[in-house]
Amino acid sequence: MTYQTHILPNGLKLIHKPDVSAVAYCGLIINTGSRDEMEQEQGMAHFIEHILFKGTEKRRSGHIINRLEHVGGELNAYTSKEETVVFATVLKEYFERAMELISDIVLHSTFPQKEIDKEIVIIMDEISSYKDSPSELIFDDFEEMIFEHHPIGHNILGKSELLEHYTTADAVRFVKRQYHPREMVFFSLGDLNFKQLIRWAEKYLHTEPSEMQPPKRFSPTTYTPQRMEVVKNTHQVHFIVGNRAYDLHHPKRIGLYLLNNILGGPGMNSLLNLSLREKHGLVYNVESSYQPFVDTGMWSVYFGCDTENAVKCEQLVYAELQKLRDQPIAHNALKKYKLQLLGQIAIANEQKENLALSLGKSFLRYDKIDELEVVRKRIDEITAEQLQEIAKEVFDPKALSVLKYV
Repeated sequence: MTYQTHILPNGLKLIHKPDVSAVAYCGLIINTGSRDEMEQEQGMAHFIEHILFKGTEKRRSGHIINRLEHVGGELNAYTSKEETVVFATVLKEYFERAMELISDIVLHSTFPQKEIDKEIVIIMDEISSYKDSPSELIFDDFEEMIFEHHPIGHNILGKSELLEHYTTADAVRFVKRQYHPREMVFFSLGDLNFKQLIRWAEKYLHTEPSEMQPPKRFSPTTYTPQRMEVVKNTHQVHFIVGNRAYDLHHPKRIGLYLLNNILGGPGMNSLLNLSLREKHGLVYNVESSYQPFVDTGMWSVYFGCDTENAVKCEQLVYAELQKLRDQPIAHNALKKYKLQLLGQIAIANEQKENLALSLGKSFLRYDKIDELEVVRKRIDEITAEQLQEIAKEVFDPKALSVLKYV
């Protein structure tokens, strides 16, 4: 993957991947998310993401909405535990327009109170609808269990009782504290001249380097496994089991990605899908996931099933985990699993919006982008014995927490 990089005088980084296409992708990724909120700021990072679109020093919300829409482009954003991202897709001739707009809303938003008052109602409705979806809500409740008393476990959407009191001053204070050019990456993908892109960046992304330092993140405290059952009176039982796992820089991280893909990844041939769905016909959906953060991580298995099948499904999950702990994966099977993961990565890289977002996140976290061949080499080097050792660590029954909605 050929890419070009540059650092502006204020510390903001640029990364660009050339791509012969009529469409271009770009965005700003900011190294701040819900884990950077103070206790009384829960939901603030996501709240900011919403109201960035509500007015700047030179634009009102309607102007922001129409700036790219009028030329067929798209403007979007999302917030995670550790990042906030504003990104756009446009025809390449309107790239400068997209870059200027993203720069304006991230660096020059005014957060007008009348717009905040309207948007708070929308976000509170989002929270309410989310609570009506137990298959999604259980993941957030589980994260609060795994990262108890730490902001990384907080729901990204926040709490309605806090949200309804947020003001312009609150938004300005959070942005001033967290939105530092040194903690931002502007990423782009398209048929663009990089020297011209730098000139535009110097024009639109120029800010004075801040003397303030964002508060240092502190790692989660000691983990204590828990088992909890919550009465939700839902049609199905919703079940999740998991453990803390490796962080973004851990040498075993790639191994756990592969092992998780084998266990409960998107393929219909995942071990959990073959057991719970194909063989026994007990679930519609069963999946496992691995989410690394800068200083910790989380791995989990989720399924939803009818009440009478819950115990059987739980036993089947534990049986698959035990197999991975007790014996190494056969050589031929592991070879096929590696090819499957590499194929998934290659196909994902063909989805250009996802590729552009991945470009920005990788440069933010690692200051580099790994070529597909480098990734292939790392995956090929993983042995069955290494995967078994990872399974013994992460799937250790004594370290597993369980949350069940009944």
